Amino acid sequence: PFRCLAKLSFRPRAYQIVPLVMALRQDKIRVLIADDVGVGKTIEALLVVRELLERKKIKRFSVLCLPHLCDQWQEEIRSKLDIEAVIIRSNTQARLDRQIQGDASVYDYYPYQIVSIDFIKSDARKDVFVEQCPELVIVDEVHTCARPTGASDAQQQRFHLVSRIAAKPDQHLVMLTATPHSGKDEEFRSLLGLLDPRFESVDLPSSSQNERRELAKHFVQRKRADVEKWMGEDTPFPKRDAFE
Repeated sequence: PFRCLAKLSFRPRAYQIVPLVMALRQDKIRVLIADDVGVGKTIEALLVVRELLERKKIKRFSVLCLPHLCDQWQEEIRSKLDIEAVIIRSNTQARLDRQIQGDASVYDYYPYQIVSIDFIKSDARKDVFVEQCPELVIVDEVHTCARPTGASDAQQQRFHLVSRIAAKPDQHLVMLTATPHSGKDEEFRSLLGLLDPRFESVDLPSSSQNERRELAKHFVQRKRADVEKWMGEDTPFPKRDAFE
């Protein structure tokens, strides 16, 4: 059923297909992948990207990440999907602008983008990006974009950016984090509200079975122990070797 598998330079593990199945069941994709470190959130996101490209559901995509992760994302996309994505941040924007003929912006011209979230969150750049961003946006380390409790507007720039992208009617959004809950319910619910505004008012400990079932269509979280054996497939994780 998947068109992307022949176009990958890696063999995904069975459990890594789960977020892709969740995404394909939605008309407007809204998925929060909160798997543990090392389980493979990047691979799970790239599977969604490649499948949507193969099905012609999207033509462009953008990865929003912290500045120091841009090069790592570029290498992952190049090695795993054989796609050359441009990095858009403060030290590359001018060079990318010069390569464009006409008056198109970098966000509209380049189909595959890795964008520094701290570069794009400012009021001067945010409006253009929100208007022209690709059909699919992946937000890495999305816990850093939660709405901070009692913070000023200046401290909420990342949240304002992502919430405006999420408010677009036909926008596909995939969010990644290994730590969705920092211990503050309000911040966690602000992330759930990006999936669907209804989820922001859900109190999980006292939520109904129906509410949990609805949320489970958009939210997936597995620890390493959950996937060490999955559907008869063993997943070898590196063993911790403690020594002095």
